[in-house]
Amino acid sequence: MTPNSKHDEDFPWWLVILTVTGIWLFYEVLARELYGQVLTVLSKGIWTTILVTVIAYGMACALGLGLAVLGLSRHMILRQGARLYIEVMRGVPIIVLLLYVAFVLSPGLVAGWNALAEPMGLPLARTRDVPLIWRATIALTLAYSAFLAEIFRAGLQAVDPGQIEAAKALGLNGWQRFRHVVFPQAFRMILPPLGNDFVAMVKDSSLVSVLGVGDITQLGKVTAAGNFRYFETYNVVALIYLTMTISLSLVMRHIEKRLRARQERV
Repeated sequence: MTPNSKHDEDFPWWLVILTVTGIWLFYEVLARELYGQVLTVLSKGIWTTILVTVIAYGMACALGLGLAVLGLSRHMILRQGARLYIEVMRGVPIIVLLLYVAFVLSPGLVAGWNALAEPMGLPLARTRDVPLIWRATIALTLAYSAFLAEIFRAGLQAVDPGQIEAAKALGLNGWQRFRHVVFPQAFRMILPPLGNDFVAMVKDSSLVSVLGVGDITQLGKVTAAGNFRYFETYNVVALIYLTMTISLSLVMRHIEKRLRARQERV
């Protein structure tokens, strides 16, 4: 038995403490009228947070996997292009990228479209026609795709070369080797960091509030500015985020244990 597996068998007292504390806090929130009002308002932003997180993370995974494959390509131009993108996106703070996409990239794309559309008689676009929520989602996608690309790259490189050679000997082409041999093995290894980044994106989605998107954080700011009860309002904001992130962490732990147990049986 490895030290890590021994620690995994420890009784989760931390979870008991968090559960009891969470139940007590939610009781206080529901029992007090002010807390209840704040929770009712903030609950409207939960769906926005979930929508931004799920869509941005899904697109970031697809883009990150593509970047990882390009980074391992035999062609130097593809490798260098992928590395350039990754280094630039990792070097720019997410909040700066949000502002850049919202107020520089989006107007630039609209202007480019109009320059092409006007001579052809196509309908022109306006920057305000691009919802801020989608600008924020694109920014998070661009930012996280760079981090996820490194995770995917590490996982793909960790696959035993002998497995790939065996797949070649069986006559599998490149796509079949990737689909049936390389990616399934890599995915099992990179699932924990993928889960960690998903939880991190739930928290980083709060940055979209700088664009005025009505997520949990933005509604919390508006509510606190209206009732001047900053302590109570931000207590509820923190409680909602904690509930979401801890729940996701527990789900990811359960999935990891299931995959580990299945792998050990095999």
